[in-house]
Amino acid sequence: MSDREPPRRRVPAPAKPPRPRGAAQRQPGPGARPVRRPGAGRVPAQRPLRLGSPRPRLRLVGLALGLVLLTFVVRLLQVQAVQAGTYTAKAEQNRYVVHTLTAERGGITDRNGVSLAVSEDAYDITADPTMFGPGQLKITDGPERAAALLAPILGQDQATLVKKLRPADRNSRYARLATRQTPQVWKQIKDLKSALAQKTGTVNVLAGVFADPSSQRVYPNGDLAAGILGWVNAAGQGGGGIEQMLDKQLAGKNGKIRYAQSGGREVPTAGSAETPAVPGSDVELTIDRDIQWAAQNAITEQVEKSKADRGYVVVQDTRTGQILALANSPGFDPNDLSKADPDALGNAAVQDAYEPGSTAKVMSMAAVLQENAATPLTHVVVPNRLHRGDRLFQDDIDHRTWNLTLNGVLAKSSNIGTILATGQLGKTQPEANKVLYSYLRKFGIGSYTGLHFPGETPGILAPPQKWSTSQQYTIPFGQGFSINALQAASVYSTIANDGVRIEPTLVRGTKGADGRFTPAPKPKETRVVSAKTARTVAEMLESVVDDEQGTGISARIPGYNVAGKTGTANRVDPATGRYRGYTSSFAGFAPADKPRITVYCAIQNATSGGYFGGQICGPIYKKVMEFALKTLQVPPTGAPPANLPVDYKP
Repeated sequence: MSDREPPRRRVPAPAKPPRPRGAAQRQPGPGARPVRRPGAGRVPAQRPLRLGSPRPRLRLVGLALGLVLLTFVVRLLQVQAVQAGTYTAKAEQNRYVVHTLTAERGGITDRNGVSLAVSEDAYDITADPTMFGPGQLKITDGPERAAALLAPILGQDQATLVKKLRPADRNSRYARLATRQTPQVWKQIKDLKSALAQKTGTVNVLAGVFADPSSQRVYPNGDLAAGILGWVNAAGQGGGGIEQMLDKQLAGKNGKIRYAQSGGREVPTAGSAETPAVPGSDVELTIDRDIQWAAQNAITEQVEKSKADRGYVVVQDTRTGQILALANSPGFDPNDLSKADPDALGNAAVQDAYEPGSTAKVMSMAAVLQENAATPLTHVVVPNRLHRGDRLFQDDIDHRTWNLTLNGVLAKSSNIGTILATGQLGKTQPEANKVLYSYLRKFGIGSYTGLHFPGETPGILAPPQKWSTSQQYTIPFGQGFSINALQAASVYSTIANDGVRIEPTLVRGTKGADGRFTPAPKPKETRVVSAKTARTVAEMLESVVDDEQGTGISARIPGYNVAGKTGTANRVDPATGRYRGYTSSFAGFAPADKPRITVYCAIQNATSGGYFGGQICGPIYKKVMEFALKTLQVPPTGAPPANLPVDYKP
């Protein structure tokens, strides 16, 4: 018998009897197993799930993506290939800005380097109008608020500023609010911008206001030499005088800078392109500031004292033709043109045309001597009246018959004696007229001086065949033709320079940005009369001042021989075209025996006190000449005066 226990047989449990049909089902109690319905344990058979084909959907998605990519490719080709230039330009226009770099204007100095006109730092106040709109400031009245703050600082009308900050072109990104403002003005605006930016809860309506470096023209001596210098207008261009005459050299060449910007500010990392500005050249004038000051003071005092319309003084170096002073009264201050009298702008000494009167007799005498028609000692019988043509001529004073030398005719400034002397220039009066005309032209009458000054007048001198009956006899003593003050001074400088006329000059030279000085071109020289004739005329002019019968004794200067001539001419009123008042003048040079300086003075329409040239212009001549001789350290020559006879005994 095996030790292994035999397997036990599993006896199945007895089957439960089936529940009778119709019997009530018991509700299970708590914890009882749920009753299974018949057939609940059997899972019904299901059909297999069949998925749709993905290919149509993939094709549709691929087609959509392809169309999208194709659209991008086409647009990319359009932007980068077809219209690349256009879009690049638009992008750069919006991103990049170009600003002009204003060239520094050259300075103007006198012959000794003293500054007469300089350029100082200034700013052009600008704005980006797009930064004042609702999109930037989140307010609708940005331009109005900004204008209210800027108007009192810039001294401008508030409504004008609003128009600039809200332009018709809404895409405009640049507006110039004010030009050439001082650094102090820009500092005020910057401080106000900073204050608004730091104030919490306040809109910075000045965020779009900027400044471009510029320059401002300043004349440190005020109205001194204003007629020579001129001024610079709001556009930065010369508006008169040397500023206009040499504007191209003074202005230089503007540059420009191009840089990327964002919100109106430069993007430092984006780089920039700059074309530097080329500074203008400095100009050195021939005038001496001190002599100009003396001349301007003297003429201003006399014009005010005489209650005259205006006056001028010209001082010239007889050896070189260089102008040492060119003074006018009344004048103006180029630093503030708003207060200037429009009639005083410009330079009347070269722009006024007027009849010179007896100072022109020096040309008649030079012609008579050069043509050997007479000598200084030639006897001339001067009656009280002289009938010529359709007129009866007389001298400025009533007198008995004078027995004068030709020298005496000039010394006593006799109109009748001058008519008689110039009548000897030809066998007939028409011939004499032609000869006299030729000398007037050689002296520069009826022509521009060669100075090329803005507004300069050449004067008026008709050809001899057009001289009226009266002009044939009035032109020899300075009536019937017109000149300017510089022409008159040049006539006397020609006599002083041994009969050689040198074109007047006002510019000694220029100094460029490289510091190199370039002298002005040498002026043109013209022989008018011989040296002998010129020296003889100079001796005759001494009698006008030295002789007690002369009309210019008020111009005497102790220690110096003075050559001079008075003039008192009927004056044509520019407003009516008729004779009204007088032109009073005095012209001469010193030392007479070794000339160095010419001074010419003229006053228009003196209405208070005397009006004779010797009375009101002689003292000016003396004052200015004395100052100039001392300034230039011209010593007396020590030569005795010529003392030519004025009259003779018949």
